[in-house]
Amino acid sequence: MTVETNNKTRLGFFVNFLQTFKDVLTDNGVVLMLLIAPVIYGFFYPWPYSTEVVDHVPVGIIDYDNSDLSRTLVRYASASPQLDTQRFLNEQAAKEAIWADEIAGYMIIPSGLEQHVFSGKSASVSVLANGSYFILNKSVQTGFLQAVSTVSAGVEIKKNVAQGAYAPLAAANTQAIPLRIIPLYNQTEGYGSYVVPAVSIIILQQTLLMATAMLIGTWYEQRRHMTSVRGWLGRIAALSTLSFVIGCFFYGWVFELHHYPRGQNMLGSLLFLALFCPTVATLGCVFGLWFRQRERSLQILIFSSLPLLFISGYPWPANQLPQTLQVLRWLVPTTPGINTSVQLNQMGASLAQVSTGFYALAGLLLFYFIILLIICRTQKKRLPYRRRF
Repeated sequence: MTVETNNKTRLGFFVNFLQTFKDVLTDNGVVLMLLIAPVIYGFFYPWPYSTEVVDHVPVGIIDYDNSDLSRTLVRYASASPQLDTQRFLNEQAAKEAIWADEIAGYMIIPSGLEQHVFSGKSASVSVLANGSYFILNKSVQTGFLQAVSTVSAGVEIKKNVAQGAYAPLAAANTQAIPLRIIPLYNQTEGYGSYVVPAVSIIILQQTLLMATAMLIGTWYEQRRHMTSVRGWLGRIAALSTLSFVIGCFFYGWVFELHHYPRGQNMLGSLLFLALFCPTVATLGCVFGLWFRQRERSLQILIFSSLPLLFISGYPWPANQLPQTLQVLRWLVPTTPGINTSVQLNQMGASLAQVSTGFYALAGLLLFYFIILLIICRTQKKRLPYRRRF
């Protein structure tokens, strides 16, 4: 009797595993959400960021000085690959160009700049940029800063040489402590390399959540959602396997195609997927039993992607979030998932260094599964007596 029971239990796992595969592949909506949508995202989402670094930003220059020094500043700014310069007669015209979205910022060269510089008086130029668009704002400020710094260094060298300094020594002393800025893990400082690896985990979670909830909702409507513990494990394993393949598609193809930093700890990344996918699939089963209707998962979950990304701590420091969100965000798999994935795949962290993320996902997996069993038990008690046997 014990052997027969064990065989039925094991059979429950494999039967549900295979049946879930069959139901997924015969349900066009679930196939679209679970398998096709992530592939489409993988093709088209990174596409707008293909240039990686913003360059040739349209900017304006107002030259009130009209001196050799000011013309040198204009020439160096125009030579910057980050800027695409045009001249304006006055500041009002430049402001109107910003309001018309024709330029992203402008530089004002004040009257008497050259005279002040060579007489040793304090002198400055003003750079004004559209702060409502922080990416363009950074490019405007950086482009003008490099141009002004280069010209300033040249002026300083000429002044030292005029005072009798040896030219190479004067050039070396212009910057007594040279500054070298070396970007780590994102060598191009590209926006795509920053945002796509993180958003890929959001895509993986949301498509799996909605597809799983849709499938469970369908089973609920057909009154075949109930199963044993082993049966639920079989269902979760099947859904996780399909999602794991999609995760490998992102790690192995999408990041490779767009030359994003990748593969620094590939074994760790695969282990992460092996834990992340079941965690999300289990949460999807919980939502499916909670919503009870196939379409409701799409109606509710489709709007959660942006808030989940924001509270993950990736686009905005987690310690700057409201205290309540700092606690609630750990109930979502993407909170440990995004940072763990980026640290493993892009930064090459070891498993010990991201152990907190693995512990958090394991805890969420156990927590979701307990909730799943509680919901199943509650719903089973509500069924008529004849349906329970």
